[in-house]
Amino acid sequence: MIQHESVDNARLVMFKGQLNSGNAASTEGDILALIEQGEHRLLFDFSELDYISSAGLRVVLVAAKRLKPLGGKLAVYGMQPQVKEVFEISGFLRILEIAHSREDAIRRVA
Repeated sequence: MIQHESVDNARLVMFKGQLNSGNAASTEGDILALIEQGEHRLLFDFSELDYISSAGLRVVLVAAKRLKPLGGKLAVYGMQPQVKEVFEISGFLRILEIAHSREDAIRRVA
């Protein structure tokens, strides 16, 4: 489940619970709709995300790839240890902007 709101010229997307094969397609659709509406600076708040599967990782990757040719930016912050481990194992920590806090994420997409 996601919620989103405007924050400092960016769109904050807050994830809650799990991002898995059961909800990845609808979540991806929601995020791509935001991008199509002109939201090109995204902050992903994972502080309430307990679990992410490979389908969930794909959502993050698709968003990052969609933003790149638009000159957009994506920063992720608030990862729980078990979520960060999945990002680490997948190599995503090397290809994404991982911020230490909300403020850091805002600076990274400015």
